[in-house]
Amino acid sequence: MMLQAANVVRGAVPAAVRPAGSSSLLLTENQQWIGGPPPLMDKLSPRERELVLKQGRRKVLNRGQTLFSQGGKHDGIWLIESGRIRVFYTSPLGREITLAYWHVGNFVGGPEVFEGTVHQWSGVASSNCSVVHLPGKELRSLAAEIPNLAIGLIEGLTFKGKCYSALAQMLGTRSITQRLAHLLLHLVELYGVDDADGTVIAAAFTHADIAHMVGATRQWVTISLKRMQEKGIVLTKRSQIVVCRTDVLEEMRGHGSD
Repeated sequence: MMLQAANVVRGAVPAAVRPAGSSSLLLTENQQWIGGPPPLMDKLSPRERELVLKQGRRKVLNRGQTLFSQGGKHDGIWLIESGRIRVFYTSPLGREITLAYWHVGNFVGGPEVFEGTVHQWSGVASSNCSVVHLPGKELRSLAAEIPNLAIGLIEGLTFKGKCYSALAQMLGTRSITQRLAHLLLHLVELYGVDDADGTVIAAAFTHADIAHMVGATRQWVTISLKRMQEKGIVLTKRSQIVVCRTDVLEEMRGHGSD
């Protein structure tokens, strides 16, 4: 099943929707991290931005297209101009765990940002995207020349390191039910739109996507959402999830069990 994205016209964004730019979607208990790190190019002057983008190579990705693969040769980073990139790790047995979804202004391709290594995880477009590839050699020279770019890289990597540490902590200390409740509340925070029945999660995520984020199977997520619907906590409407009882999800997040 799919959580369909709402059609939002530029310039007419519903007040209940948090802007997607410069935000991130990840499993963390720290609400301050929901907004994501500062956009990499924010502190750069117009001339510095021009210098950086001159070294970049723009690439357009369709939804589902792979940007980089775990174990593949690494060379630089990708700056997200539009769309959303899902970053995930695949175990030797083929099981996936989503690390985060990164949005406009974020960069992906770390933790190494220059060149000479291999990717530790994979990145795929979860919506149609435009990215700018900054090759490692050129990025190294730019970072030496533009201090604010170097600071932006450090801040971005620091943020990502904290996020992935928080993910590991949640996977190790919270039950799957608690993580699902936490994620639903997180989605409401990022993509919630007021509805007569509650709050619609106005973003496209399948049950498999949700499973990859909470460390469960698609079947478990489907069954759990069905049970939540029977209890009036959520409602599936036109292939969307409507959260009806955030108060119950708050309780489940703190005291849930499998």
